[in-house]
Amino acid sequence: MNEHPAWPLIDAAQGRFRALADRVWATPETCYAETRSAAAHLDELRHQGFRVAENVAGIPTALTGEAGEGGPVIAFLGEFDALAGLSQVADLPEQKELETGANGHGCGHNMLGSAAMLAAVAVRDWLKDTGTPGRVRYYGCPAEEGGAAKAFMVRDGAFADVDIAITWHPHSIPAVMRGSSLSNARIVFAFTGRASHAAGAPHLGRSALDAAELMNVGVNYLREHMPDTARIHYAYIDAGGISPNVVQGRSLVRYVVRAETAPEMLRLLERVRNVAQGAALMTETQVQDQVLAAVSNVIENGPLTAAMQRNLDELGPPPFGETDKAYAARFQSTFDAADIADSYRSVGLAPRRGEVLPDFTVPANAPAAGLGGSTDVADVSWVIPTVQMWGANYAIGTPFHSWQMVAQGKGAPAIKGMVHAAKVMAATGIDVLTDPDLRARAWDDLRARTGPDGYVSPLPEDTEPPVAAMTP
Repeated sequence: MNEHPAWPLIDAAQGRFRALADRVWATPETCYAETRSAAAHLDELRHQGFRVAENVAGIPTALTGEAGEGGPVIAFLGEFDALAGLSQVADLPEQKELETGANGHGCGHNMLGSAAMLAAVAVRDWLKDTGTPGRVRYYGCPAEEGGAAKAFMVRDGAFADVDIAITWHPHSIPAVMRGSSLSNARIVFAFTGRASHAAGAPHLGRSALDAAELMNVGVNYLREHMPDTARIHYAYIDAGGISPNVVQGRSLVRYVVRAETAPEMLRLLERVRNVAQGAALMTETQVQDQVLAAVSNVIENGPLTAAMQRNLDELGPPPFGETDKAYAARFQSTFDAADIADSYRSVGLAPRRGEVLPDFTVPANAPAAGLGGSTDVADVSWVIPTVQMWGANYAIGTPFHSWQMVAQGKGAPAIKGMVHAAKVMAATGIDVLTDPDLRARAWDDLRARTGPDGYVSPLPEDTEPPVAAMTP
């Protein structure tokens, strides 16, 4: 096997990025509130000598760092947001909060940004060593978990001069991502009624809580009449108070509406709005809604997928040892068979027995499984040829958004998988820089897939990044 020139550069630089991943793990911050995590990434970009920009697209925790001169622009997309309520002690294979009610990195974003920046540093070093014209740009993107920051950044033109975008996501099995994701919108419905004494004058009240509950019932009936691939979820943000002897005069419920494409999602969203209006009519209340965020579906890029697959095949799986496997086995014992089967299914493979960490990579001929959920990387993929990979960071079977994922986020397997992903990404970035034909074919493929209409943002024109609505 011929060693790609990116790989020794990754090995030489990896120490600081292991530390960065641990630093972000220790300061888990949610959607648009990632001040300390963003600061950690800015500190490292400045240490590395990158030209830094802050407040990208008017988002306080969005940032970029660039190195190199002239030539194509290769973007590495990073993230660093956590999830609410997933605090967990590191390395412990039983559920135990590190801090009561606090956040946790239940989707691996503490590593996501670190590996993307590590890849960017390696490509920067290669550009410097070889004198090759080109620029590498790291994007620190907040609020992937429901905030659609990249969609706002795309709309603001933050990617306008980028030639190719590369990223990854932590997982259990190393693979190049294929297929698409679900478009989604996050929308708040605010019901306003009239408060009254629930016993003394119930006839004078108009319950906003009744309206929200009727809406939820109506949406549940709607599920029978929507596409099988669509998804709808909701959560109460404000149920009107804690006093049962008050007719609640206000309620706030947040919905996520998902479908295979943005037009299909927007049509389904209108049907959900109609249900909300019906609930308000039945209860003689008023309802207003506000779209907080929305993302498109991912556009896969054939030439870039093939290029990344070649690098993954050449590199092979991460170098997990027996100590790593023993560590992972402790966590795998907390999963059931369905969890383990789902890890394989998510990368298009049939379940295997007895494996706790992968000693293989997913081949190119595996069926495209799609991404299952939603991601704001999708909006970048509509305007820039984009390629992504799954990393191998957790025991096979680790569910996304779980305490087990948080617990493993600083472990040796997680970090080895992070460095492995950085090698694949950096190698792909160098290949793109040195192969103008690959860049041209990637753009031709994107134009063919997006069609004559191209990208249409799913965000309403007057929607701004919901920094205040999403932050505590």
